[in-house]
Amino acid sequence: MFKSSFTVLLAAFATFAPYSSAQNKVSPEKEAAIKADLAGEIDHMQKQAQVMVDSVFSFGELGFQEFETTKYLTGILQKEGFKIDRNIAGIPTAWVASWGEGKPVISLGSDIDDIPQASQKPGVGYHDPIVEGAPGHGEGHNSGVPLNILAAMAVKRVMEREHLKGTIRLWPGVAEELVGTKAYYVRAGMFKDVDVVLFCHVANNLAVSYGPSGQNGLVSIEYKFKGESAHAAGAPWRGRSALDAVELMDVGYNFRREHLRLATRVHYVITNGGDQPNVVPPNAAVWYYFREADYDHIMNLWRIGDNMAKAAGLMTDTDYTEQLLGTAWPGYFNKPIAEAMYENIKKVGLPKWSDDDEKLARGMQAELKQPVRGLATKVSELRPPRVPPPSDGTGEEGPGSQPMGGGSDDIGDVSWVVPTVTLRFPSNIPGGPGHNWANGISMATPIAHKGVIAGAKVQAMTILDILTHPELVKSAKDYFDVQTKETKYTSFLRPDDKPAIWLNEKTMAIYRDRMKQFYYNPDKYNTYLEQLGIKYPTVRAAGSSSGDAKQN
Repeated sequence: MFKSSFTVLLAAFATFAPYSSAQNKVSPEKEAAIKADLAGEIDHMQKQAQVMVDSVFSFGELGFQEFETTKYLTGILQKEGFKIDRNIAGIPTAWVASWGEGKPVISLGSDIDDIPQASQKPGVGYHDPIVEGAPGHGEGHNSGVPLNILAAMAVKRVMEREHLKGTIRLWPGVAEELVGTKAYYVRAGMFKDVDVVLFCHVANNLAVSYGPSGQNGLVSIEYKFKGESAHAAGAPWRGRSALDAVELMDVGYNFRREHLRLATRVHYVITNGGDQPNVVPPNAAVWYYFREADYDHIMNLWRIGDNMAKAAGLMTDTDYTEQLLGTAWPGYFNKPIAEAMYENIKKVGLPKWSDDDEKLARGMQAELKQPVRGLATKVSELRPPRVPPPSDGTGEEGPGSQPMGGGSDDIGDVSWVVPTVTLRFPSNIPGGPGHNWANGISMATPIAHKGVIAGAKVQAMTILDILTHPELVKSAKDYFDVQTKETKYTSFLRPDDKPAIWLNEKTMAIYRDRMKQFYYNPDKYNTYLEQLGIKYPTVRAAGSSSGDAKQN
């Protein structure tokens, strides 16, 4: 388990007040009946699930620019009687929807942003963008908040009928692809009175886990260099190239990679490389993600980055500034809640996939030259956390004793201030590369709709468990106390850091009007596939290649 060199008291962020053990008590028989009612209620909302999933898919908005998505989802919740608080932590597309009163407070979260250049026609098993070059839901974030809405609506009706006390809150993960907001949510006190967070994220199976997530944390930093322009041919000696500084920094960090741990992931894009070749660039910028397995190692990567920037500035006589654009802690998830959720996963089981669903999945897998295995047919097991093997006994870190690293998700910050789990639900197709148009192929099709229904049932049943079993909340807190006994959450945010709400403005300004003509109109079309004129499924004929005949 990792330790940070700085500590903060978690009590500033998470307050767990007990509630009466008799408050929401129901018999086991009645609990089983209520869970059956919840499942039936969600089955009756299949049409609403399809409309929500397809609508958010059609908006296709990048991080911090999810205005249509926010307007649409909060409108649904407002009609259902939820109170909406907006502009959370100074983020225009962030909101919290609340209903109910008293303890326990159960917080439901999921992400809403999408991926650059991932526009894709749903139900088509090869690359076919709706709008060439536009963003699209290449990670399936159009599905999670609709899932939570279904679960919350079903539970709300049961709570009203059975006179159950408790508070349900829903919120969006804004700009998750930029890991741009959840640390700000924590800083703003969004979880200070929350008992449990039930997060959800699209996947290709029903699953939940506990303990260390195995993912990296990160800081996202943009370095901006300032030099002096000059005629690049007439008087280059009078210029000080900011682009030279960017390139020298990148070269330096690329050489340093040889001497970093296996868990390290460092990657970058040059966000400003100058204006035109005959002008020495007076301004240039590079944007880095520094990923590692724990707080101290992440801070070390940031320190190295700052040193590289200083050195590049010295070599080029340029100055630099840096800006924090996003952060994430490695996640650590709650065992008692995960175990309760897994029992509900076993009750619900996977959806019944149709021949057409399987055909789309297999067609996409063949297109991507991945193993052709179709869709999941057995729920994932609840496995214990992966623990790295011990070192070789010399006292030195060997390769076998190190975490191997991977992606990041800023739900990690939340998991260190309140007991949290992430439900993964089967709305995607196995074999996609992630952050890619291919991961959007299923996301406005019956595969996504069925996966959301299954996930909503699990989420609703788990909410009921938390409402009616105060001992589960106590066990979750006890586990959380052990989790945080030695490792205390320290935000990567500095006092003056603010959310990067301007990011993606220019890109959406280019594409939004072109995308609007493809927004889903459920009053006119039964499904988004119908609106787009797509025969489900459309896959490439066996043995054909790009440009050859298609098969419906």
